[in-house]
Amino acid sequence: MQQPIAREEIEAALRGHTADYVEVRIEENAATRIAYRGRDLEDIGRTTNLGGNVRALYRGAWGFVSFNDLSDLRSKVEAAVSQARVAGTERSQLAPVPAVVDVVTPFIQKDPRGVPLADKKRVLDEYNDLIWTTPKIQTSVIGYADTWKSVIFASTEGSYLDQSKVDVTLRVSAVARHDGDVQQAGFSVGRLGDYGFVEQQHQAVQEAANRAVELLSAPAVQGGEYVVVLDPILAGVFCHEAFGHLSESDFVYENPRMREIMVLGKRFGPAILNIVDGAAVPGLRGSFRYDDEGTPTRRSDLIREGVLVGRLHSRETAGKMGEQPTGNARAIDYRFPPIVRMTNTFIEPGTTSFADMIADIQEGVYARNWYGGQTSMEMFTFSAGEAYMIRNGKVAEMLRPVVLTGNVFDTLQRVDAIGNDLDMNQGGGCGKHGQSPLPVSNGSPHIRISRCLVGGR
Repeated sequence: MQQPIAREEIEAALRGHTADYVEVRIEENAATRIAYRGRDLEDIGRTTNLGGNVRALYRGAWGFVSFNDLSDLRSKVEAAVSQARVAGTERSQLAPVPAVVDVVTPFIQKDPRGVPLADKKRVLDEYNDLIWTTPKIQTSVIGYADTWKSVIFASTEGSYLDQSKVDVTLRVSAVARHDGDVQQAGFSVGRLGDYGFVEQQHQAVQEAANRAVELLSAPAVQGGEYVVVLDPILAGVFCHEAFGHLSESDFVYENPRMREIMVLGKRFGPAILNIVDGAAVPGLRGSFRYDDEGTPTRRSDLIREGVLVGRLHSRETAGKMGEQPTGNARAIDYRFPPIVRMTNTFIEPGTTSFADMIADIQEGVYARNWYGGQTSMEMFTFSAGEAYMIRNGKVAEMLRPVVLTGNVFDTLQRVDAIGNDLDMNQGGGCGKHGQSPLPVSNGSPHIRISRCLVGGR
């Protein structure tokens, strides 16, 4: 593999260009992957990569060059500057940030790089055996990945950063079949810098396989409007997918309709509702100290006491909208420029216990976990991974998977109870503009929605 470029060479390559701003990112990464489909090992291996990119800004236009060959860095900078100078016709607008020089070492609890590949495979073999000893299982999917990434960032403003991060994920899905009926259950989990949790999922795997089988005999809900209680995983996904993406300021800035809707100071929910995003929350998969523009991260209030008070920014969107950068410019790897992305997005806890939340519900739906869904502007459709009826203040029979549909703003207004049991879901990855899966976390306590449209098929 090529050797990383020395700091002096990077800083020399940045000097002397006619541009408003130039930055360089050099990335080295190493990844392990193991995948099973059914009983068969589908993929196992390790990969390493070394590459980089240059972004140059001139009169409002960006030039972008990515590369795997680290030689002659100055020519790559010149190419990006040349692109920007051809396209630039306006005033460049970057919100100011302090120049920073720093080295950020990875957060580590149990480093996956110290675990032999054979040991990782052995653990996944155990999980696959658990699934396949469960009657009526038709197929299964298991995927494991760990990635170490080191990124050097330098800019013409004087920043020079060296950041490293280790990310670990595991996803498990079991599919059961009987008389032509097919049902699925599973889970995704992840951690920042910790392999240890991967070795502790035996019970969760067995429960997922059992639940897939149990769903074959579960009834479907009668479609209609219900009081709905969401568990922390599904509420966190709702917060991320239905509201969080609307808070990404590039989407707001480029969409006239969203600019009319997402007005700071407008009420979007009850006074008990507070929604936050921030990579400065430590120890989560979406946590880091500086974003991919070198901006220090922070905790950003999006909704405070039901009122929209903030949104997520890159330096450019902050400059164009006259707001402060939030440290949310992220790129999945060196092949892409940074864009506005969420980090750790969550609903802050309230004071209500789960027992009190459901105590006065005569008939409702308790929706848990996450199976799939989509959003279109302010409309959402989510499929829960699990669902149960609530009857006379108690969780009752299991249901077949339910679909929740509605308008995100109407739904936020109908949140009438927020639990005291915040939990963060770290198993997912976010996709946007072809950059997926980006490590993020989302979370919430249990929340109650006074009225939500529920479908069962």
